[in-house]
Amino acid sequence: MEKYLSPTKAIDSDNDLIIEKAAQLTSRCGSDPEKARALFYFVRDNIHYNVYMISTFFEDFIAGTVLARGKGYCVQKAVLLAALSRAARIPSRLAFAKIKNHRIPEELVEQTGIRVLPSHGYTQLYINDTWINVTPAFDGELCEKNGVPAVEFDGIHDASLAAEDLAGKPYIEYIEKYEPQADLPFEWLHGRVFPIWGEKHPWLKDEDSRGHIMPSGYVFK
Repeated sequence: MEKYLSPTKAIDSDNDLIIEKAAQLTSRCGSDPEKARALFYFVRDNIHYNVYMISTFFEDFIAGTVLARGKGYCVQKAVLLAALSRAARIPSRLAFAKIKNHRIPEELVEQTGIRVLPSHGYTQLYINDTWINVTPAFDGELCEKNGVPAVEFDGIHDASLAAEDLAGKPYIEYIEKYEPQADLPFEWLHGRVFPIWGEKHPWLKDEDSRGHIMPSGYVFK
């Protein structure tokens, strides 16, 4: 279990900013489930989701960097939640899945040619002797705007993306889940991101994303 509590280069739970933020968020919590809830809702709502933060450079996934930027996409937010959890002495690890998002924006489909996302990332927390799936990707404001249910977490049960949107139409379909990892499997991730996006850092402004064309024409199925 120690490896799920130890800092890594990406999950930098020994970073002073991560330690301070975890302590601040959990200062009034009396149990691990309470701590986990506080950390989850901070990452879900205060670190705003932006798919264009996706990157093929390792440094853009370091938890301290994600915290400082205040936004990220699913994998970056999962890394941050893992780091905050380890700083709060809650064992954590990263998990990945291939998913189909039936509500993916058409603009993104036109840019990338995909509806299936090959490396959706989320966090697993070890609470009450059980690994729990926790998905902090989409912030509540974004979910409300798009008519999809926000992921809610009680600190005890799985908190995953919903199969249907608020109108009862298909939303998220989990196609394949991969082996959880104690650290960010960057080379594996790069192999799934690069064919879609090409070599890129996060686009910090919305206008930076305009006109992107998928570089290789390869489509994940």
